[in-house]
Amino acid sequence: MNRPALGAATLACAVLLGACATSSPDVVSGYGAQRLSSVIDATVLSVRPVRIDGSQSGIGAAAGAMVGNVAGSGVGGERDSFVGGILGAVIGGVVGNAFERGSTSQAGVEIVVQTRAGQREAVVQALGSERFAPGDAVMLIDTGGRVTVTKAAVTVMPMAAPPR
Repeated sequence: MNRPALGAATLACAVLLGACATSSPDVVSGYGAQRLSSVIDATVLSVRPVRIDGSQSGIGAAAGAMVGNVAGSGVGGERDSFVGGILGAVIGGVVGNAFERGSTSQAGVEIVVQTRAGQREAVVQALGSERFAPGDAVMLIDTGGRVTVTKAAVTVMPMAAPPR
């Protein structure tokens, strides 16, 4: 495999691996592990599905431009191959950027809550395993400025002994 094709393949693999990254509330990053988080009790007021926009790191555009350049360079004679390479790079960059953005976007949910103190807050997070509905008791968990919403544990009070 020649060098330009090898570089393009390497960047394409990086884009695909980046697409596997997640921001799911069910996954805790290494930064969030073993850190003290503050917890605020709240009640869900409303839930709305949203789409969380994908990343545009430039890796997709760069990989697409390299692949497009290699593909375009194979067109015609010496002058045509130069122009084809430039056009291929531009088109490949646009396509690669769109691919990266589309492959890293994800389904999410906007959850509006009211805290016990009466304050209203809204949190957008990736769609996880928990489903929320108005009236649900939840906890806002703040770890260094990153807030996730999770259902509150239901506490069952022991029954009092019947009077004798």
